[in-house]
Amino acid sequence: MNAPLDIAAIRQAAAERASQRKLPYAGALTPAEAHMLMQAGAKLVDVRTIPELLYVGRIPGSLPVEWQTYPGNHLNPEFLTQLAQVAKPEDTLMFICRSGARSHGAAAAATQAGWRESYNVLEGFEGDKDAAQHRSTVGGWRKAGLPWVQG
Repeated sequence: MNAPLDIAAIRQAAAERASQRKLPYAGALTPAEAHMLMQAGAKLVDVRTIPELLYVGRIPGSLPVEWQTYPGNHLNPEFLTQLAQVAKPEDTLMFICRSGARSHGAAAAATQAGWRESYNVLEGFEGDKDAAQHRSTVGGWRKAGLPWVQG
């Protein structure tokens, strides 16, 4: 990555996606764009469950705040309180989950609660399932070859 990061262009592309899709938050990022913004100081909030982080893998430097609790997959009633412990309202926040669905809800909730620059990471960590019902082959952070660690 020798070229300077064009953060303004990334934000503009993310905002255009949000506008086209009528999303209730600042924008929708590709995994590669999220990685670039993370390198520029944005906070990546991983909303997957703790077992997912432990057994599937995690992104170094990301902040774990469960959107749904394990077991049971109930909405985490402490989500916004826990988010406030790791992020200020003026921070740029990017939310990621397995495939982009839970992180959509988290980005919307954060925006409604006052984090004005909240983004969803499209495709998530593992992406959608392929024809053989496997993840990490169609899209997502891992498929893009971005940094992650197991266990």
